[in-house]
Amino acid sequence: MSVNDPIADMLTRIRNAILSGQAMTAIPFSSIKGEIAKILKEEGYLENIEVADGERSGQKVLRLRIKYIGERRERRPVITGLERISRPGRRVYTKKQDIPWVLSGMGIAILSTPKGIMTGQRARQLNVGGEILCKVW
Repeated sequence: MSVNDPIADMLTRIRNAILSGQAMTAIPFSSIKGEIAKILKEEGYLENIEVADGERSGQKVLRLRIKYIGERRERRPVITGLERISRPGRRVYTKKQDIPWVLSGMGIAILSTPKGIMTGQRARQLNVGGEILCKVW
C-alpha cells in the first residue's frame, strides 16, 4: 500500500495504539521515522524502540513500545497529543527565533534542520531553523 505522508502515518499509528490501550505498535521502517522515534524515546514518550525484520514482506519494521504511567486500572499514556504540522501539500518552515513552544515548554516540537532532525529546544541551542515536522505533548 502506498502512503503519501509516512510521518503522518507513523503519528496516526501511535495515536491509534494509545487510544486502544496497546503497549506496542509496528511501523514500516525509514531513517526519518527512526530518528523521530529516537527523539521520542530520549524525551521520555516511548519506553523502547527496536528495528526488526518484517514478517511477510522482508522489509524492516520499527517496533515502538508506548510508555504508560500508573497501575493497571489507572494507567494513562505519557503522550496525550500528537499533531503533524508540515505536510507534503503545505510545508511549514521556521526561523531560529520563531521556533514554537509547545504548551509553554511542556511538549516538544520536532524539526528537520540542516544539522539533522532534532527537538525545538536543541535547534534553539544550535541557532538553526528548519521544517517543523510535528508537535508532541
